[in-house]
Amino acid sequence: MGTRREPTARQLRLATELRRLRDAAGLTAREAAKLLGVSNVQISQIEAGLSGVSEQRLRRLASHYACTDEEFITALVAMATDRTRGWWENYRGLLPTPFLDLAELEHHAAFLRDVAILFVPGRLQTADYARAVFSSRLPELTDGEIDVRVRHRMQRQEQVVPHEVVIHEAALRMRVGDRATSRAQLTRLLEFSEAPHIALRVVPFDLDGFAGASGTMTYAGGRLSKLDTVVRDAPHGSVLIDSEAQLNTYRTSFRRVEAASLDADRSRDFIRKLAEEL
Repeated sequence: MGTRREPTARQLRLATELRRLRDAAGLTAREAAKLLGVSNVQISQIEAGLSGVSEQRLRRLASHYACTDEEFITALVAMATDRTRGWWENYRGLLPTPFLDLAELEHHAAFLRDVAILFVPGRLQTADYARAVFSSRLPELTDGEIDVRVRHRMQRQEQVVPHEVVIHEAALRMRVGDRATSRAQLTRLLEFSEAPHIALRVVPFDLDGFAGASGTMTYAGGRLSKLDTVVRDAPHGSVLIDSEAQLNTYRTSFRRVEAASLDADRSRDFIRKLAEEL
């Protein structure tokens, strides 16, 4: 297999899991290379996501690492052998890599969970709302750059996956764009809340138990829970979190946020009331 110049987040995740298995087995990269009958460079490239790995080699590595979790190994094989060229690849060279990685992550997710504090989650935004969000970014984007970002964000919504969303009242009241844009966004949220694959809940300002529970996050469920991923926004771009200890923290955090929110019917009533006030 050829060497990759820029591995995707999914390819890097596979590489990370293989490195974790080797570390758990107490083997060095040199020892793993000897067991597999390859050079140290090849193991280093595989564990850096710069080179792919065949199913046969992956299963041999798992055997050498004494990994007996067949379900986990099968999930890794699926990641290693997937040659799907997703719709997001059409944006390569037009958008920063994190945009593509997020779309790929969502495409393969078993479920999604969002906690939104200041803005409506991207997968639930209207085109006008998304345009207003991107127009406020610094450094400023050109009209062409904004158009591409909006088109990409709208296309992400076409991926139907079980999606739990908790939105704070602050995000609902934040005037993004003009009054008409905000009203249309609230109306769109009401429409989304009726979709069978979306569970939308609201945390009002005056509801107890939310403060300190969590910040904004997207939680993407993997084929197995140990392959889940959390996406957090940072000043320099999105950060992907996948260590088991951190994942457990975010699972607990989401449960707390969900427990502090209104149920689905009361959430719809709340959003409807806000829309009527605009």
